[in-house]
Amino acid sequence: MSANEFGKVAVLLGGRSAEREVSLKSGGMVLAALRARGVNAHPFDPQQRDLAALIAEKFDRVFIALHGRYGEDGTVQGALELLGIPYTGSGVLASALAMDKWRTKLVWQAAGVSTPRYELLTPASDLKAVVARLGLPLMVKPANEGSSIGMSKVVAASGLDEAYALAANYDPVVLAEQFIEGVELTAGVLGSDALPLIRLETPREFYDYEAKYVANDTRYIIPCGLGADEEAAVQRQVLAAFNTLGCSGWGRVDLMLDAKGKPWFIEVNTSPGMTDHSLVPMAARHAGVPFEDLVLRILGLAHVG
Repeated sequence: MSANEFGKVAVLLGGRSAEREVSLKSGGMVLAALRARGVNAHPFDPQQRDLAALIAEKFDRVFIALHGRYGEDGTVQGALELLGIPYTGSGVLASALAMDKWRTKLVWQAAGVSTPRYELLTPASDLKAVVARLGLPLMVKPANEGSSIGMSKVVAASGLDEAYALAANYDPVVLAEQFIEGVELTAGVLGSDALPLIRLETPREFYDYEAKYVANDTRYIIPCGLGADEEAAVQRQVLAAFNTLGCSGWGRVDLMLDAKGKPWFIEVNTSPGMTDHSLVPMAARHAGVPFEDLVLRILGLAHVG
């Protein structure tokens, strides 16, 4: 599509989630890329403006650059469907499922997608028994946050109480998840294609918020080091995991590859970061798709549910 065919485009950014600052950065870069390609694009922060203004101001299409709750969880997608405005990324159901790490696991388990063992934690949980069943290390995380917010790696049983308390600050539903020792990979999805895999290495305990957005010592290795056939096999499983949740348009799938080369799927991000540290633009660039082209392709995949 040409820039004129997109019409007037709103870039939804900011929002009300704990990931607001990251979203502002992502949205700013998306907005600049669209404008550089001649698209009539405008910033729109739903924390500050009523979504009804999208109709009043005659927007034709929306690029969702929101992260986390109220932007990535199906709520804004549902509102846009009611308004009849095409939007980028997955639909209502897939967005809500992918945002909820617990229910993502339930669907994947039912469909035979490999995902680490886990237990839900509550104030009444016998934490020592959880450690005995799942082993150490453990990842403890709120079910409905992104950007590793509220997440901890627990390497000793004595640390589980504090990790649970931190995660519970962000969501009443908290998961303790078996930690898979191995290679951390992420895979961007664009349309019906999986982008080249990126191997993540950080000197920190895990790929946390600091490693994602602040640190300069995080290593992004692409090509990821797998043979071509092995990478292609993982990419096929990535697409299966993505499609099982009903995701569409674009996104990012995070996984671990164990010592035997088996992928274990962790989560899907339906509105991934688009900052200078972000992974989907990095993978697209390696595949020969510059940032501005990537943004236009995502916008071209916008749909009304």
